[in-house]
Amino acid sequence: MKSKLILMCAVVTILVCLVACSSEVAVDASYDGKEVKVPIDGSLIVTLESNPTTGFKWQYEEEVKDTLHILTGIPDETVLALVDQKFVGPEAGTPPGTGGEEVWTFKAVGKGTTELSLEYSQPWEDGTKAANTFNLTVVVK
Repeated sequence: MKSKLILMCAVVTILVCLVACSSEVAVDASYDGKEVKVPIDGSLIVTLESNPTTGFKWQYEEEVKDTLHILTGIPDETVLALVDQKFVGPEAGTPPGTGGEEVWTFKAVGKGTTELSLEYSQPWEDGTKAANTFNLTVVVK
């Protein structure tokens, strides 16, 4: 009986450690304006609804100064580095024009705090307000 209790405590401890020590942090639109913590060498996965058939896409926030387009939403690359960006389409058999998701994968490369700012817009529409924005504070420890 005592050995079963010890074994059960060991299993629970291991499971708690695995959950708490997870090196992958996944966020979606519900995290807009919030802060997340990512362990060093961990991954941050940002998944946002998207429909490129409308001409809209997620991109770093952009500022226009004297007709120069300056990307302002790029995180500090000494803290968070972009590893992958892809569109995941809808399941087979869905009607044409159905949206999917854009998935951004970042690697936490150094300790610190940085901001990630994305906007959902049509890139060719200069000066037009974005249809949606996503802002996230990322703390790498």
